[in-house]
Amino acid sequence: MDTANQNQLIKTLQEKITDLAVKMEKMKLAEYVQLLDQPWRLLYINFLAGLGRGVGIAVGFTILGAFVLYILKYLVMLNLPWIGGFIAEIVRMVQLKVGT
Repeated sequence: MDTANQNQLIKTLQEKITDLAVKMEKMKLAEYVQLLDQPWRLLYINFLAGLGRGVGIAVGFTILGAFVLYILKYLVMLNLPWIGGFIAEIVRMVQLKVGT
């Protein structure tokens, strides 16, 4: 191998090593490995994330449920025969279930 090829190979390797170092820094690999060394902190962070997801799902479902009830109330007020009868049947079934 001549000197020009060796210099080119070394330059290419240096560029690849620099690129790899930048990508590892962007991945925050060191922070992740440090987090894996502290299992209680990992559990705490995952617990908080799960708690946040649960609250978000509850709030979202409440808003969606309120929106659906608002639409149903509007449909009942329109007094459409088929939809009104269907909703009345649902209300009757719920009242029977709550009464027992």
